[in-house]
Amino acid sequence: MHKSRLACLVIDCEGTDAGTHEAFWAAALGREREADPIDPKYRDLTGPPGELRVLVQAVDHPSRVHLDIETDDIPAEVARLERLGATRLREIKGWVVMEAPSGHRFCVVKPQRPDFAENATVWND
Repeated sequence: MHKSRLACLVIDCEGTDAGTHEAFWAAALGREREADPIDPKYRDLTGPPGELRVLVQAVDHPSRVHLDIETDDIPAEVARLERLGATRLREIKGWVVMEAPSGHRFCVVKPQRPDFAENATVWND
């Protein structure tokens, strides 16, 4: 048994510094900019509690949007998604990049939001 759910909408912006795109996306989505980012590649856009997390990320590929699925058991969730037809592309820093049968990329990550335990879907492996 493991849990998972949609964790984050990630706005991939081609370049080396997410801060160059953060102001636009914060204003466009009505969110607050991150006060003291730890890493220039990632910028959280803060919204109301309980809403989906939105992250601006600097990437070395063309700009796009992808989803993160958070889980308490990454290998089990990856296996579940592979059974549904997804393909594992690579592992990066503890998360797994996958591709849906439709060609959309997404990541399987550790829990990101504080209410994960109470609100994630339980899967009986």
